[in-house]
Amino acid sequence: MNRFFLGRRPNCVAYHTQFGRMLHGNSEDVLNQKHMERFRGQVQLIFTSPPFALNRKKKYGNLTGDEYVEWLAKFSDLLVPFLTPTGSIVLELGNAWEPGRPVMSTLAIEALLAFKARGNLHLCQEFIWHNPARLPGPAQWVTIERARVKDSFTRLWWMSPTERPKADNRNVLVEYTQSMKDLLRSGKYNHGRRPSEHQIGEKSFLVDNGGAIPGSVISMANTENSDPYQDFCRDNGISKHPARMPIGLATFFVKYLTDPGDLVLDPFGGSNTTGAAAEMLGRQWISVEADAEYVHGSSGRFSKAKGGIRSQSDELDAALAPALLVPVAQSELELVSATSRPA
Repeated sequence: MNRFFLGRRPNCVAYHTQFGRMLHGNSEDVLNQKHMERFRGQVQLIFTSPPFALNRKKKYGNLTGDEYVEWLAKFSDLLVPFLTPTGSIVLELGNAWEPGRPVMSTLAIEALLAFKARGNLHLCQEFIWHNPARLPGPAQWVTIERARVKDSFTRLWWMSPTERPKADNRNVLVEYTQSMKDLLRSGKYNHGRRPSEHQIGEKSFLVDNGGAIPGSVISMANTENSDPYQDFCRDNGISKHPARMPIGLATFFVKYLTDPGDLVLDPFGGSNTTGAAAEMLGRQWISVEADAEYVHGSSGRFSKAKGGIRSQSDELDAALAPALLVPVAQSELELVSATSRPA
C-alpha cells in the first residue's frame, strides 16, 4: 500500500488496484464519511464529468433547470476542502438545448459560474473538447429541419483556489508540425516584425523544445468500439456507461496538472476513465460511483494493469477479481462465484 491508503479499507471500496480505489456509493455520502477525512488537503486534481445540465432525463441521472445549478454549486463546498494548496478542479460539462425549441440553454455556463463563485475559485483556463466524430444533434434542428449545425464540443473549466496551481505544459507537448521540423532542420525563416506588430527575432523559433505547446481546444474523436472496458462489458452482459469520455482527455489533464504519486479524485466516476488514466500514469486515485452496474463494468479497465485488480478480499486472485465483482443491488456489491453473471 502507499501513503494515502494505509490502514483498513472501508466497506464502500468495491475494488482496488496498485494505485487506487473505486468506492461504491453516492459521492455526497461517501466523501462525507469519517474515513475520507484523511484525504482532505491531499488531492492534487479533481477531474470529473458531472451529469450534464440536460432538460431531459438520462439513464445515468441528472437534474434540470435551476435545481441543477444549485446542486452543482453545492458540490464546491464538498470538493474544495480535499484539494492541496496548489490543487486543481477540472469540470467537463456538455451543452443543453431548450426543450422543443432550436435555442441553446445557458444552464451549463450558469452552473459552472455558480460552482466557481460558491467555491471562491479562480478560472485558470477554459478548454474546449471538440469531438469531430460526434453524431449530428439535436436531430430535430440539425438533420430534420437543417436549421442548426451539429453540437460537437463540451467545455472543461480548470479552476483552483490559487491563481498559480501546479501545472507544467512541458508534460503535454505535442509533436511539431512538418513545417516546424523543416524550420529546425534548416535554421532559416522570415524573421522581423509581423502584421500583428510582434517582433520575431532571428533565433526565436530555432530552439527544439521537444514539441509544441498545445492549444486550449482539444480535438479528439470518441469512436473506439473495442477496448478493455467495452470488451469486458460485452463479455459479461453489462450495460456500458452512455456518456464516456476518451481516455486521452483525462490523460491530458492528469499529465498537465499532477506529478507521479499525486492523488487524483473523481466524484462521478462512471466508467472510471479518470482512474484508468491515473493508474496508467502512476498517479494515485479515488473514484466514486453510485451505480453498481457502472462500478462493475469499470473494473474491466484494469484487467491488464500492472498488479491487476483486487476485490475487498486481498486473498482473491487478481486475475479473477473482475469476474468476481458482480452487482446484485444498487446499494451494495457482493462477491459471488467466478461463473456468475450479472442479472
